[in-house]
Parts: sequence; structure tokens; C-alpha cells
Amino acid sequence: MSESNPIRTRFAPSPTGFLHIGGARTALFCWLAARATGGEFILRIEDTDRARSTDESVQAILDGLAWLELVPDEGPYYQTDRFELYNAAVERLLEQGRAYRCYCSKERLESLREEAIANGDKPRYDGHCRDRCDTPEGSTPVIRFRNPDSGTVHFVDRVRGPIEVANAELDDLVIQRGDGTPTYNFAVVIDDLEMRINLVIRGDDHINNTPRQINLYHALGAEPPQFAHVPMILGDDGARLSKRHGAVGVLAWRELGYLPDALVNYLARLGWSHGDQEQFSRAELIEMFRIEDVNRKASRFDTEKLNWLNQHYLRSLPAERVQPELEWHLQRAGLDPAAGPAAADLLAVQAERCQTLVELVEQSRPFYADYDDFEPGAAKKHLRPVAGEPLAAVREALDGSDWTVEALGQAVHRTAEQMNIGMGKIGQPLRVALMGHGSSPSIDQTLWLVGRERALARIDRALAFIEARAAQD
Repeated sequence: MSESNPIRTRFAPSPTGFLHIGGARTALFCWLAARATGGEFILRIEDTDRARSTDESVQAILDGLAWLELVPDEGPYYQTDRFELYNAAVERLLEQGRAYRCYCSKERLESLREEAIANGDKPRYDGHCRDRCDTPEGSTPVIRFRNPDSGTVHFVDRVRGPIEVANAELDDLVIQRGDGTPTYNFAVVIDDLEMRINLVIRGDDHINNTPRQINLYHALGAEPPQFAHVPMILGDDGARLSKRHGAVGVLAWRELGYLPDALVNYLARLGWSHGDQEQFSRAELIEMFRIEDVNRKASRFDTEKLNWLNQHYLRSLPAERVQPELEWHLQRAGLDPAAGPAAADLLAVQAERCQTLVELVEQSRPFYADYDDFEPGAAKKHLRPVAGEPLAAVREALDGSDWTVEALGQAVHRTAEQMNIGMGKIGQPLRVALMGHGSSPSIDQTLWLVGRERALARIDRALAFIEARAAQD
């Protein structure tokens, strides 16, 4: 398949948990490969493991893809809706002698396995039922594929290059369980064939399955698709990324305050590159992505780099792009987005100071809701009786000022000059009055974001605190 041909590929997760980071990157690579060639990206839910598949996991996968905006062109398809296709293919292989019924007991199979391990051999089925004609009474067979006895399976992986495996290394895999459900290796072949998939992109933990699946394609009289096996993702410690490394589910990263554009950019760079460029819009990723450029080596997840990218997108994306996520986080924090500054105003000030939306919202809480009390250390240091006169003077100046950053800054500076005091003696008491603590953006920006009515009321509250404190001294 040349690069000019449209790629038709699929993302096929099992609904046994959340959409994890590795799966999300695979989905992204599939989506990009399809978009880059004007092809199609298909979503298939591989839910034949009925014991472990749940509706909640399906929804988590759908929600994760939707948040990342990896919208499929077709699907979701569900394997549990497709059993007639699998059963028909099994019957076809049985009729052609390419499959057979196996009545071996679990005890016999376990004995074979233990014997192989004891001899230092690779555990594999010995073909005991290949030519069996009898039907043991009371037993329910599985269906096994009759793998070729000789020759090799050769394919060119579009990430890893040429791969060749001797058929002698492959045993007769089970394609249908005793309860009639298909096994993974069989169902995916039937699905990919029926869905006209021409490039399978998946994790390299599946690479050992590929020779078996290619043999199944040939037995069905079909040409296999091309394959691209992408490397795993490691944690900072070099071990395979897992729950012990922290948030590995896509939506957990949303809860931690990351933007979908930042996570998409970061996942694309986990194992893929285009020169030295680090920041990519989606349009640039579509234009530049080629599956052959994916690195063969595993990539390490670097949270600090993701933080850096997230802050870049907080600063550079249009406010209307960030606003839905910002409002989602404000509401999660118990804040009303309509009770404070507009998203564009807040981001213009706070994006430079924060790496995540969680951090931004927490630092911006006083812009949307009143604080309970002054932070004791800040109040003790800055809301002293000596601060009363400057604070009252600046309140009067602010009350008559236009509520713009420039005008507010001028009002504060003019008051300090008129009183012949340094900015610290007026700015810090004002900051504690406005925020309840001693940390905030510049005082003119802080005033602007707090808003006229709320700012004047808080200064009055601070003046009352100072007056009460003076009466106690």
C-alpha cells in the first residue's frame, strides 16, 4: 500500500477498564494515519470477554475519545453483535479442513504445558485432536485452527521492519471456545477483513499474534492488511506505565487540569517526531504524521514536559477553546463561572502563572467567591493599624476610578505617591484585603479580576479588621 492510498484503520479497545494512556496514543496514531491520507478511522469495541467487559468501561472509552476529539468515521461496532459472522467463518474453516474440533481436557492441556516447561521447551498444543474422528460423549469441544506445518510467515511491519516467523513455532490456536464465543485472534481477523481494514496499528505487545492472524487470513483466502506495531510507554522509572505511576487513564488527566490539545500533542510526541519541533497543532500533526516515523524504542512518560506543553496551550489557545474546560473545573471546585471574570480575562492574567487548570482555578478562587477569613500570617503581617490610613485612601481613589487595569494601576500608584510611601506599604495590605492572603497577580490585575463591587467590599472588611485589631492593642 503506497502512502498515497487512503488508510482505513481501526482502534479496537477491550471494555475492561478506562481508556489508558497507551490506548489513547494508539487511537491517536490511527486517527492521524487515516486523516493524513484522507482515509477512515473506525472504532470497534472488542467485548467478547463477557466476564470482564462492562457498560461503564465502554462509556469511559467513548468519553475519553470524545474529550480528546478523536471522532471515528464509523462505529462504535461491538463484537457481541457480530457472532453470526464469526460462526459462519468457523463453519467455513471446518468444512475446508482448515479447522477441527478439539476435545482435550483442561487436565491434559495443563500436563502438556508443565512437561514442556520442565523440558525447557515453549508450551504449545501437540495436535492430538487434528485427525480425530470420534466424538467423546458428554464433552464440549473447542475449535482449533489447523496451522501450516511448514514454511514461514513473513511480513514487513511499518514500524519495526521485516519480521519472519517459522510456522513450526506456532501451534494450533483455539478460534472458538466451548461456549461458542470467538477468541481474540480469530474475531479480530474476521472483523478487520469484513471492515476492509488495510492497516492495523496497535501496541507491540500484539506482535506475536500477527503471524497467527496472517495464517488465518490466508486460510480464509484473503490478503492480510499491513501492520504497524508501536512501542509501549514507560514511566519515569523505566518500568511499564501502570497505575502505580499515578494517573494513567485519559480522563484522570482531565481531572488533573490538562487540556485535550496538550495531551494530544504530548501523546503524538511519545515515540514520534518531526525534526526538533515540539509543539504541534492538530492540523500540523495531520500534515506531518507518517506511521513509519514512529520510533521502535519504548518512550518514557515525562510529566514535567506535559506540564510545559499544557501551560503553552493555556497561554496560546483562543480563550473560547479553553473556556469549556475552565468552566468544567470551576464547577468541580464549587464555583460559579458567571460569578467572576470572563474566561478570556482570567486566562490573560493567570495562564502565565499556572501549568494546569486545577492550579489556575485554585489560585483564582477569590475572583469567584468570597473567602472565609484572612490567612492568619498574612493578616498579622500586613493588616496592622499602620496600614489603615493607606488602605482607606486607596479605597477612596479606587471608588472613583475607571475599572480597567491601567486606570486601577494609576490609582494605586498615585495614592502611594501622595502619601509618600513605598508601593509595598499599600500594595500588600490591599492584596491581603482582596485575596485573603498575600499572593496574587499584579495588584492592578488583581483589582480588575476581583471586580469593583467585590473589591470595595473586601477593602471595607479589611479596614474593619484593622480597626478591631487596633482597639485590642
